Amino acid sequence: MDKVRGAAVKVLLAVHDDGAYANIALTEVFKKNHFTGQERRFLTELVYGAVKAGETLDWIIQRYSKRPMSKMTPAVRAILRLGMFQLFFLDRIPASAVCNEATELAKRYGHIGTAKFVNAVLRSAVREPERAFPAEDDTPEYLALKLQHPVWLIRRWLHAFGREETEKLCAFNNAPAALSLRTNRLRTNREALLASLRKDGAEAYASEWTPEGIICTKHGALESMESLRKGYFQVQDESSMQVAHVLDPRPGEFLIDMCSAPGGKTTHLAELMNNQGRIIAFDIYDVKLKRVEENAKRLGISIIETQCLDAREIGEPYFAQADRVLADVPCSGLGVLRRRPDARWKKSEEEIKQLPVLQRAILEKAASVVKPGGVIVYSTCTIEPQENEDVVRSFLDANAGFRLEPAGAYLPLKPSSHDMVQFYPQRDGIDGFFIARLRRGKG
Repeated sequence: MDKVRGAAVKVLLAVHDDGAYANIALTEVFKKNHFTGQERRFLTELVYGAVKAGETLDWIIQRYSKRPMSKMTPAVRAILRLGMFQLFFLDRIPASAVCNEATELAKRYGHIGTAKFVNAVLRSAVREPERAFPAEDDTPEYLALKLQHPVWLIRRWLHAFGREETEKLCAFNNAPAALSLRTNRLRTNREALLASLRKDGAEAYASEWTPEGIICTKHGALESMESLRKGYFQVQDESSMQVAHVLDPRPGEFLIDMCSAPGGKTTHLAELMNNQGRIIAFDIYDVKLKRVEENAKRLGISIIETQCLDAREIGEPYFAQADRVLADVPCSGLGVLRRRPDARWKKSEEEIKQLPVLQRAILEKAASVVKPGGVIVYSTCTIEPQENEDVVRSFLDANAGFRLEPAGAYLPLKPSSHDMVQFYPQRDGIDGFFIARLRRGKG
Protein backbone atom coordinates (compact mmCIF):
# COMPACT_ATOMS: atom_id res chain seq x y z
CA MET A 1 0.00 0.00 0.00
CA ASP A 2 3.04 2.31 -0.17
CA LYS A 3 1.70 3.69 -3.44
CA VAL A 4 -1.53 4.60 -1.70
CA ARG A 5 0.14 6.21 1.31
CA GLY A 6 2.46 8.15 -0.98
CA ALA A 7 -0.55 9.52 -2.83
CA ALA A 8 -2.25 10.35 0.47
CA VAL A 9 0.75 12.44 1.54
CA LYS A 10 0.57 14.39 -1.71
CA VAL A 11 -3.10 15.16 -1.16
CA LEU A 12 -2.53 16.20 2.46
CA LEU A 13 0.24 18.54 1.33
CA ALA A 14 -2.11 20.08 -1.23
CA VAL A 15 -4.84 20.56 1.37
CA HIS A 16 -2.80 21.84 4.31
CA ASP A 17 -0.11 23.82 2.52
CA ASP A 18 -1.65 24.84 -0.80
CA GLY A 19 -5.22 25.44 0.36
CA ALA A 20 -6.72 22.83 -1.98
CA TYR A 21 -10.07 21.18 -1.37
CA ALA A 22 -9.62 17.56 -0.37
CA ASN A 23 -12.16 16.17 -2.82
CA ILE A 24 -10.67 18.08 -5.76
CA ALA A 25 -7.07 17.18 -4.88
CA LEU A 26 -8.08 13.54 -4.49
CA THR A 27 -9.86 13.54 -7.84
CA GLU A 28 -6.72 14.89 -9.52
CA VAL A 29 -4.66 12.07 -8.02
CA PHE A 30 -7.16 9.52 -9.29
CA LYS A 31 -6.98 11.01 -12.78
CA LYS A 32 -3.18 10.81 -12.93
CA ASN A 33 -2.70 7.35 -11.41
CA HIS A 34 -4.20 3.91 -11.78
CA PHE A 35 -5.59 2.42 -8.59
CA THR A 36 -7.58 -0.72 -8.02
CA GLY A 37 -10.99 -0.41 -6.40
CA GLN A 38 -9.53 -1.46 -3.05
CA GLU A 39 -6.72 1.09 -3.36
CA ARG A 40 -9.15 3.88 -4.24
CA ARG A 41 -11.27 3.11 -1.19
CA PHE A 42 -8.24 2.98 1.12
CA LEU A 43 -6.81 6.20 -0.28
CA THR A 44 -10.14 7.98 0.14
CA GLU A 45 -10.43 6.69 3.70
CA LEU A 46 -6.92 7.87 4.56
CA VAL A 47 -7.29 11.32 3.03
CA TYR A 48 -10.79 12.13 4.24
CA GLY A 49 -10.13 10.67 7.68
CA ALA A 50 -6.84 12.54 8.20
CA VAL A 51 -8.29 15.82 6.91
CA LYS A 52 -11.38 15.53 9.12
CA ALA A 53 -9.25 14.74 12.19
CA GLY A 54 -7.29 17.94 11.52
CA GLU A 55 -6.24 19.69 14.72
CA THR A 56 -6.82 16.53 16.75
CA LEU A 57 -3.96 14.86 14.88
CA ASP A 58 -1.74 17.89 15.45
CA TRP A 59 -2.47 17.69 19.18
CA ILE A 60 -1.55 13.99 19.24
CA ILE A 61 1.68 14.60 17.34
CA GLN A 62 2.77 17.21 19.86
CA ARG A 63 2.18 14.77 22.70
CA TYR A 64 5.03 12.66 21.33
CA SER A 65 7.31 15.24 19.72
CA LYS A 66 9.39 17.90 21.41
CA ARG A 67 9.80 19.60 18.04
CA PRO A 68 6.95 22.07 17.38
CA MET A 69 4.80 21.46 14.31
CA SER A 70 5.92 24.85 12.97
CA LYS A 71 9.53 23.60 12.91
CA MET A 72 8.67 20.53 10.85
CA THR A 73 8.70 20.51 7.06
CA PRO A 74 5.28 20.29 5.36
CA ALA A 75 6.07 16.73 4.23
CA VAL A 76 6.95 15.58 7.74
CA ARG A 77 3.74 17.09 9.10
CA ALA A 78 1.73 15.28 6.42
CA ILE A 79 3.48 11.95 7.04
CA LEU A 80 2.99 12.19 10.81
CA ARG A 81 -0.68 13.18 10.43
CA LEU A 82 -1.23 10.21 8.18
CA GLY A 83 0.60 7.90 10.58
CA MET A 84 -1.24 9.08 13.69
CA PHE A 85 -4.58 8.78 11.93
CA GLN A 86 -3.88 5.14 11.13
CA LEU A 87 -2.61 4.37 14.64
CA PHE A 88 -5.46 5.96 16.56
CA PHE A 89 -8.45 5.88 14.21
CA LEU A 90 -7.96 2.79 12.02
CA ASP A 91 -7.74 -0.33 14.16
CA ARG A 92 -7.27 -2.84 11.34
CA ILE A 93 -3.78 -1.75 10.25
CA PRO A 94 -0.75 -3.22 12.09
CA ALA A 95 1.30 -0.60 13.92
CA SER A 96 4.49 -2.01 12.43
CA ALA A 97 3.20 -1.41 8.91
CA VAL A 98 2.23 2.17 9.77
CA CYS A 99 5.67 2.96 11.22
CA ASN A 100 7.63 1.23 8.46
CA GLU A 101 5.73 2.86 5.61
CA ALA A 102 5.93 6.29 7.25
CA THR A 103 9.69 5.88 7.66
CA GLU A 104 10.09 5.00 3.99
CA LEU A 105 8.00 8.02 3.00
CA ALA A 106 10.17 10.23 5.23
CA LYS A 107 13.27 9.00 3.39
CA ARG A 108 11.66 9.96 0.11
CA TYR A 109 10.89 13.49 1.32
CA GLY A 110 13.99 14.08 3.43
CA HIS A 111 17.13 12.33 4.65
CA ILE A 112 18.06 9.62 7.12
CA GLY A 113 17.65 12.02 10.05
CA THR A 114 14.11 12.85 8.91
CA ALA A 115 13.26 9.17 8.72
CA LYS A 116 14.64 8.51 12.21
CA PHE A 117 12.62 11.40 13.64
CA VAL A 118 9.34 10.20 12.07
CA ASN A 119 10.01 6.63 13.17
CA ALA A 120 10.79 7.70 16.73
CA VAL A 121 7.64 9.82 17.08
CA LEU A 122 5.33 7.10 15.75
CA ARG A 123 6.93 4.30 17.77
CA SER A 124 6.56 6.39 20.92
CA ALA A 125 2.85 6.61 20.16
CA VAL A 126 2.71 2.83 19.72
CA ARG A 127 4.48 2.22 23.05
CA GLU A 128 2.42 4.74 25.04
CA PRO A 129 -0.96 5.21 23.37
CA GLU A 130 -2.48 6.46 26.63
CA ARG A 131 -0.56 9.72 26.24
CA ALA A 132 -2.45 10.67 23.07
CA PHE A 133 -5.39 12.30 24.84
CA PRO A 134 -5.83 14.09 28.16
CA ALA A 135 -7.99 12.58 30.87
CA GLU A 136 -11.66 12.55 29.93
CA ASP A 137 -13.77 15.46 31.14
CA ASP A 138 -16.82 17.47 30.10
CA THR A 139 -15.00 20.51 28.75
CA PRO A 140 -15.57 21.64 25.15
CA GLU A 141 -11.80 21.46 24.66
CA TYR A 142 -11.68 17.76 25.47
CA LEU A 143 -14.75 17.02 23.36
CA ALA A 144 -13.24 18.92 20.44
CA LEU A 145 -10.19 16.64 20.54
CA LYS A 146 -12.25 13.50 20.98
CA LEU A 147 -14.83 14.40 18.32
CA GLN A 148 -12.36 15.93 15.82
CA HIS A 149 -14.14 19.28 15.46
CA PRO A 150 -13.13 22.90 16.22
CA VAL A 151 -13.74 24.02 19.80
CA TRP A 152 -15.98 26.93 18.78
CA LEU A 153 -18.26 24.56 16.88
CA ILE A 154 -18.45 22.11 19.79
CA ARG A 155 -19.42 24.95 22.13
CA ARG A 156 -22.09 26.10 19.71
CA TRP A 157 -23.61 22.64 19.33
CA LEU A 158 -23.45 21.85 23.06
CA HIS A 159 -25.53 24.97 23.63
CA ALA A 160 -28.00 24.07 20.86
CA PHE A 161 -28.27 20.29 21.27
CA GLY A 162 -26.61 19.12 24.49
CA ARG A 163 -23.78 16.61 24.79
CA GLU A 164 -25.52 13.44 23.57
CA GLU A 165 -26.75 14.97 20.31
CA THR A 166 -23.48 16.81 19.77
CA GLU A 167 -21.60 13.51 19.97
CA LYS A 168 -24.05 11.90 17.53
CA LEU A 169 -23.75 14.81 15.12
CA CYS A 170 -19.95 14.70 15.19
CA ALA A 171 -19.96 10.92 14.75
CA PHE A 172 -22.15 11.36 11.67
CA ASN A 173 -19.76 13.98 10.27
CA ASN A 174 -16.75 11.72 10.88
CA ALA A 175 -18.30 8.69 9.19
CA PRO A 176 -17.69 8.03 5.48
CA ALA A 177 -20.50 9.21 3.25
CA ALA A 178 -22.10 6.71 0.91
CA LEU A 179 -22.56 7.74 -2.72
CA SER A 180 -26.03 9.20 -3.24
CA LEU A 181 -27.52 9.18 -6.75
CA ARG A 182 -30.61 10.72 -8.31
CA THR A 183 -32.20 8.66 -11.05
CA ASN A 184 -32.71 10.62 -14.28
CA ARG A 185 -36.33 9.71 -14.92
CA LEU A 186 -36.16 11.32 -18.36
CA ARG A 187 -34.09 8.32 -19.45
CA THR A 188 -34.77 5.44 -17.07
CA ASN A 189 -36.44 4.48 -13.80
CA ARG A 190 -35.04 3.63 -10.39
CA GLU A 191 -35.62 -0.11 -10.64
CA ALA A 192 -33.82 -0.34 -13.97
CA LEU A 193 -30.94 1.79 -12.72
CA LEU A 194 -30.57 -0.30 -9.58
CA ALA A 195 -30.37 -3.44 -11.72
CA SER A 196 -27.75 -1.81 -13.95
CA LEU A 197 -25.63 -0.69 -11.01
CA ARG A 198 -25.74 -4.11 -9.39
CA LYS A 199 -24.80 -5.71 -12.69
CA ASP A 200 -21.70 -3.49 -12.69
CA GLY A 201 -20.76 -4.78 -9.23
CA ALA A 202 -22.14 -1.95 -7.11
CA GLU A 203 -23.97 -2.50 -3.84
CA ALA A 204 -26.98 -0.20 -3.94
CA TYR A 205 -30.47 0.21 -2.50
CA ALA A 206 -33.42 2.56 -2.92
CA SER A 207 -33.53 5.71 -0.80
CA GLU A 208 -36.33 5.94 1.73
CA TRP A 209 -36.41 9.71 1.36
CA THR A 210 -36.97 10.32 -2.36
CA PRO A 211 -38.61 8.30 -5.16
CA GLU A 212 -35.60 8.79 -7.45
CA GLY A 213 -32.85 8.37 -4.87
CA ILE A 214 -30.34 5.51 -4.73
CA ILE A 215 -27.63 4.89 -2.13
CA CYS A 216 -24.45 3.10 -3.21
CA THR A 217 -22.45 1.60 -0.38
CA LYS A 218 -19.90 0.02 -2.72
CA HIS A 219 -19.00 0.98 -6.26
CA GLY A 220 -16.15 1.33 -8.71
CA ALA A 221 -14.73 4.53 -10.16
CA LEU A 222 -17.54 6.90 -11.08
CA GLU A 223 -15.98 7.79 -14.42
CA SER A 224 -16.00 4.14 -15.43
CA MET A 225 -19.74 3.73 -14.88
CA GLU A 226 -21.55 3.38 -18.19
CA SER A 227 -24.81 4.49 -16.55
CA LEU A 228 -23.18 7.81 -15.63
CA ARG A 229 -21.91 8.44 -19.17
CA LYS A 230 -25.35 7.64 -20.56
CA GLY A 231 -26.94 10.19 -18.24
CA TYR A 232 -29.00 7.73 -16.23
CA PHE A 233 -28.18 9.44 -12.95
CA GLN A 234 -26.82 12.54 -11.25
CA VAL A 235 -24.81 12.52 -8.03
CA GLN A 236 -26.89 14.37 -5.44
CA ASP A 237 -27.48 14.08 -1.68
CA GLU A 238 -30.80 12.74 -0.40
CA SER A 239 -31.61 15.89 1.56
CA SER A 240 -30.75 18.07 -1.44
CA MET A 241 -33.23 16.11 -3.57
CA GLN A 242 -36.07 17.27 -1.31
CA VAL A 243 -35.72 20.86 -2.51
CA ALA A 244 -37.04 20.44 -6.06
CA HIS A 245 -40.03 18.50 -4.76
CA VAL A 246 -40.88 21.32 -2.35
CA LEU A 247 -40.72 23.87 -5.17
CA ASP A 248 -43.04 21.49 -7.09
CA PRO A 249 -42.45 22.79 -10.65
CA ARG A 250 -44.83 22.01 -13.50
CA PRO A 251 -44.12 21.37 -17.19
CA GLY A 252 -44.23 24.53 -19.26
CA GLU A 253 -43.43 26.94 -16.43
CA PHE A 254 -40.69 29.58 -16.26
CA LEU A 255 -38.26 29.07 -13.36
CA ILE A 256 -35.28 31.00 -12.05
CA ASP A 257 -32.52 29.30 -10.06
CA MET A 258 -30.71 32.13 -8.28
CA CYS A 259 -27.51 30.25 -7.29
CA SER A 260 -27.48 27.15 -9.46
CA ALA A 261 -23.98 25.66 -9.72
CA PRO A 262 -23.08 22.83 -9.93
CA GLY A 263 -26.61 22.12 -11.11
CA GLY A 264 -27.89 19.20 -9.06
CA LYS A 265 -31.11 20.95 -8.06
CA THR A 266 -31.38 22.78 -11.41
CA THR A 267 -31.36 19.57 -13.42
CA HIS A 268 -33.73 17.93 -10.93
CA LEU A 269 -36.21 20.76 -11.51
CA ALA A 270 -35.93 20.23 -15.26
CA GLU A 271 -36.59 16.52 -14.87
CA LEU A 272 -39.69 17.16 -12.74
CA MET A 273 -40.85 19.52 -15.52
CA ASN A 274 -40.39 16.68 -18.02
CA ASN A 275 -37.87 18.94 -19.81
CA GLN A 276 -40.72 21.27 -20.82
CA GLY A 277 -40.62 24.99 -20.07
CA ARG A 278 -37.70 27.30 -19.29
CA ILE A 279 -35.15 27.54 -16.49
CA ILE A 280 -32.58 30.31 -16.18
CA ALA A 281 -29.67 29.25 -13.99
CA PHE A 282 -27.58 32.03 -12.46
CA ASP A 283 -24.23 31.85 -10.71
CA ILE A 284 -21.29 34.19 -10.14
CA TYR A 285 -18.66 31.75 -11.44
CA ASP A 286 -18.60 31.00 -15.14
CA VAL A 287 -16.48 27.89 -14.65
CA LYS A 288 -19.15 26.46 -12.33
CA LEU A 289 -21.87 27.25 -14.84
CA LYS A 290 -19.96 25.11 -17.33
CA ARG A 291 -20.60 22.19 -14.99
CA VAL A 292 -24.33 22.99 -15.03
CA GLU A 293 -24.25 22.93 -18.82
CA GLU A 294 -22.23 19.71 -18.95
CA ASN A 295 -24.57 17.96 -16.52
CA ALA A 296 -27.64 19.14 -18.41
CA LYS A 297 -26.23 17.87 -21.71
CA ARG A 298 -25.29 14.49 -20.24
CA LEU A 299 -28.77 14.12 -18.75
CA GLY A 300 -30.51 15.07 -21.99
CA ILE A 301 -31.93 18.34 -20.64
CA SER A 302 -32.45 21.24 -23.05
CA ILE A 303 -34.53 23.81 -21.12
CA ILE A 304 -31.74 25.23 -18.93
CA GLU A 305 -30.11 28.53 -19.87
CA THR A 306 -27.09 29.74 -17.87
CA GLN A 307 -26.15 33.33 -17.05
CA CYS A 308 -23.09 34.46 -15.12
CA LEU A 309 -24.46 37.07 -12.73
CA ASP A 310 -24.60 37.79 -9.02
CA ALA A 311 -28.05 36.82 -7.75
CA ARG A 312 -28.35 40.21 -6.05
CA GLU A 313 -28.14 41.92 -9.44
CA ILE A 314 -30.87 39.98 -11.25
CA GLY A 315 -33.44 42.51 -12.45
CA GLU A 316 -35.17 43.40 -15.68
CA PRO A 317 -36.40 41.71 -17.81
CA TYR A 318 -37.23 39.20 -15.08
CA PHE A 319 -39.18 41.47 -12.73
CA ALA A 320 -42.31 39.59 -11.59
CA GLN A 321 -41.93 37.09 -14.44
CA ALA A 322 -41.00 33.72 -12.90
CA ASP A 323 -43.62 31.15 -11.95
CA ARG A 324 -41.23 29.70 -9.38
CA VAL A 325 -37.85 30.72 -7.97
CA LEU A 326 -35.24 28.65 -6.17
CA ALA A 327 -33.00 30.58 -3.77
CA ASP A 328 -30.53 27.93 -2.64
CA VAL A 329 -28.26 30.48 -1.05
CA PRO A 330 -24.57 30.43 -0.05
CA CYS A 331 -24.32 29.26 3.55
CA SER A 332 -21.93 27.95 6.21
CA GLY A 333 -22.49 24.36 5.05
CA LEU A 334 -22.53 23.01 8.60
CA GLY A 335 -25.10 20.41 7.65
CA VAL A 336 -22.89 18.67 5.11
CA LEU A 337 -19.54 18.39 6.91
CA ARG A 338 -19.61 14.63 6.36
CA ARG A 339 -19.15 15.21 2.62
CA ARG A 340 -16.72 18.14 2.88
CA PRO A 341 -13.82 16.87 4.97
CA ASP A 342 -11.81 20.09 5.14
CA ALA A 343 -14.75 22.46 5.65
CA ARG A 344 -14.97 22.23 9.45
CA TRP A 345 -11.49 23.75 9.81
CA LYS A 346 -12.19 26.60 7.37
CA LYS A 347 -15.41 27.89 8.96
CA SER A 348 -15.79 30.53 11.66
CA GLU A 349 -18.47 32.03 13.87
CA GLU A 350 -17.87 35.38 12.21
CA GLU A 351 -18.92 33.88 8.89
CA ILE A 352 -22.21 32.72 10.39
CA LYS A 353 -22.85 36.26 11.63
CA GLN A 354 -22.15 37.77 8.21
CA LEU A 355 -23.93 35.30 5.91
CA PRO A 356 -27.54 36.24 6.80
CA VAL A 357 -27.04 39.67 5.24
CA LEU A 358 -26.15 38.07 1.90
CA GLN A 359 -28.87 35.42 2.26
CA ARG A 360 -31.55 38.00 2.98
CA ALA A 361 -30.43 40.12 0.01
CA ILE A 362 -30.77 37.15 -2.35
CA LEU A 363 -34.18 36.27 -0.94
CA GLU A 364 -35.33 39.87 -1.47
CA LYS A 365 -34.19 39.70 -5.09
CA ALA A 366 -36.02 36.40 -5.52
CA ALA A 367 -39.15 38.16 -4.31
CA SER A 368 -38.76 40.77 -7.03
CA VAL A 369 -38.61 38.26 -9.90
CA VAL A 370 -41.43 35.91 -8.87
CA LYS A 371 -44.83 36.71 -10.36
CA PRO A 372 -47.98 37.32 -8.29
CA GLY A 373 -49.22 33.96 -7.08
CA GLY A 374 -45.79 32.43 -7.69
CA VAL A 375 -43.63 30.40 -5.32
CA ILE A 376 -40.15 30.85 -3.84
CA VAL A 377 -38.21 28.10 -2.11
CA TYR A 378 -35.43 29.26 0.20
CA SER A 379 -32.93 26.55 1.10
CA THR A 380 -29.52 26.02 2.70
CA CYS A 381 -27.29 23.09 3.62
CA THR A 382 -26.76 24.29 7.18
CA ILE A 383 -28.37 23.64 10.56
CA GLU A 384 -27.89 27.17 11.89
CA PRO A 385 -31.15 29.03 12.79
CA GLN A 386 -29.48 32.39 12.05
CA GLU A 387 -29.14 31.38 8.41
CA ASN A 388 -32.46 29.58 8.21
CA GLU A 389 -35.59 30.39 10.21
CA ASP A 390 -34.31 33.80 11.24
CA VAL A 391 -33.73 34.88 7.63
CA VAL A 392 -37.18 33.70 6.55
CA ARG A 393 -38.92 35.31 9.51
CA SER A 394 -37.19 38.65 8.99
CA PHE A 395 -38.14 38.54 5.29
CA LEU A 396 -41.80 37.84 6.09
CA ASP A 397 -41.88 40.64 8.65
CA ALA A 398 -40.77 43.08 5.95
CA ASN A 399 -42.81 41.63 3.06
CA ALA A 400 -46.51 41.40 3.89
CA GLY A 401 -47.29 40.24 0.35
CA PHE A 402 -45.72 36.83 1.01
CA ARG A 403 -46.92 33.98 3.18
CA LEU A 404 -45.32 30.80 4.42
CA GLU A 405 -46.68 27.54 3.06
CA PRO A 406 -46.12 24.15 4.77
CA ALA A 407 -42.92 22.93 3.10
CA GLY A 408 -43.26 19.61 4.92
CA ALA A 409 -46.42 18.78 2.97
CA TYR A 410 -44.37 18.65 -0.25
CA LEU A 411 -41.74 16.17 0.93
CA PRO A 412 -42.12 13.26 -1.49
CA LEU A 413 -41.94 10.20 0.78
CA LYS A 414 -42.03 11.53 4.34
CA PRO A 415 -44.45 14.47 4.39
CA SER A 416 -44.96 16.42 7.59
CA SER A 417 -46.95 19.35 8.90
CA HIS A 418 -43.90 21.59 9.37
CA ASP A 419 -44.06 25.05 7.84
CA MET A 420 -40.26 25.07 7.55
CA VAL A 421 -38.31 21.84 7.18
CA GLN A 422 -35.00 21.35 8.99
CA PHE A 423 -33.15 18.08 8.57
CA TYR A 424 -30.61 17.25 11.28
CA PRO A 425 -27.96 14.58 10.60
CA GLN A 426 -28.03 13.24 14.16
CA ARG A 427 -31.83 12.89 14.10
CA ASP A 428 -32.71 12.10 10.49
CA GLY A 429 -29.63 10.18 9.34
CA ILE A 430 -29.17 12.37 6.26
CA ASP A 431 -27.26 15.58 5.59
CA GLY A 432 -28.47 18.73 7.34
CA PHE A 433 -30.69 20.87 5.15
CA PHE A 434 -33.25 23.64 5.54
CA ILE A 435 -36.20 24.32 3.22
CA ALA A 436 -38.91 26.98 3.35
CA ARG A 437 -41.65 27.58 0.79
CA LEU A 438 -43.05 31.09 0.28
CA ARG A 439 -45.95 32.18 -1.92
CA ARG A 440 -46.48 35.68 -3.25
CA GLY A 441 -50.01 37.03 -3.01
CA LYS A 442 -51.96 37.74 -6.19
CA GLY A 443 -52.92 41.24 -5.16
